[in-house]
Amino acid sequence: LGAAFVQRYDRALAQVSTLQATKPPTLQPLQAKPLQLTHSGRPARSTHCCDKTMPLLLLLLALLLPAAAEATPSALLGINYGRVGNNLPPTTSALQLLAGLGVGRVRLYDTDPATLRSFANTGVELVIGVPDECLAAVSIPSGASSWVRSVIQPALPATKIAVLTVGNEVLTGANSSALSPSLLPAMQCIHDALVQLGLDKQVAVTTAHNLGVLATSYPPSSAYFRKDLVPVLCPILDFHARTGSPFLVNAYPYFAYAEDPAGVELEYALLEPGHGGVPDPSSGLRYPNMLVAQVDAVYHAIAAANRAAARTVEVRVSETGWPSAGDGNETGATPRNAARYNGNVMRLVGEGKGTPLRPDGALRVYMFALFNENMKPGPSSERNYGLFKPDGTPVYELAYRLPKDNATTSSGAGGT
Repeated sequence: LGAAFVQRYDRALAQVSTLQATKPPTLQPLQAKPLQLTHSGRPARSTHCCDKTMPLLLLLLALLLPAAAEATPSALLGINYGRVGNNLPPTTSALQLLAGLGVGRVRLYDTDPATLRSFANTGVELVIGVPDECLAAVSIPSGASSWVRSVIQPALPATKIAVLTVGNEVLTGANSSALSPSLLPAMQCIHDALVQLGLDKQVAVTTAHNLGVLATSYPPSSAYFRKDLVPVLCPILDFHARTGSPFLVNAYPYFAYAEDPAGVELEYALLEPGHGGVPDPSSGLRYPNMLVAQVDAVYHAIAAANRAAARTVEVRVSETGWPSAGDGNETGATPRNAARYNGNVMRLVGEGKGTPLRPDGALRVYMFALFNENMKPGPSSERNYGLFKPDGTPVYELAYRLPKDNATTSSGAGGT
């Protein structure tokens, strides 16, 4: 993480030693892990440290995390911090791992007050999820205003909240018919509540979509949204264009490979830099890996549905990852593949490049996830997307480390 990190770490240890002879907690070696996300259930609340070392640990973290921010000026890479498990460590331990990774952006799936307080004065920029079960309540002005005033406003400015994601994969989830009508009203009402408090330039409002919103994604230039979702997505795109918030998509090349291992080259799905790429015969562009192809497919779908919004709306990857283990029929879910994929995601983002369609805009990605979560429902892979085990040890070693310029400085609503 560079000299700034080392110097601040040394100063932190020196200050802690003057307060207590107890040896302060040490950071895990700088190792990254896999990140994944599928349909997230309601995150379980984590427990929190309450022993006598807590004040010293918080002091240490307050000194370390700003150093990570200094070493990372563009903050293109973030990580999903899901907590659907009964054996996960307290948030203070997660903060140590984040400091060691040099990641200054985190996506949370709930608004647990204790968790938000844990991130106060750390410099970590947060993407906060409005749970699906809250959509109806915040889809009316009074409900949204009450929620923002009671949950978001008290956390600011000590906790850096940059984005609110209203629901997760609402349009393609099991409860889509019940939740979809509330999605845009909830987004609009929450944004209006932020405007009333003068917070709309600081906090953006969006939602995260599954790639299932696309009727087709290959070749990217032929992608378009499902016809039944266009009436919902078009006004959402208008909202993004009007407020400047990003269009978020959960993109997993793993699923495409696992469903058709004979038809999808593993190296292409793993983002291996040596792969020759796949051409788009219509656009003439060549796609070096599947992730950027998926992102450009979304860009093309946006243009097909709402050309005016396509001029300004940015697509960001709110989740991507590769499982390190799975059931017998989950092809490719291995530690080696997970290490390769997630390392390549870090390399890709670290290069600061865009996609073939949008080469001038750096790709922004949140990896899934920080920990393996033992209570996530579904196949075994769902519980094995983490970079770390619950005890803080790496699930596997990554060959690539984040560059020193993976920053956390923000550029207004929606972060950088």
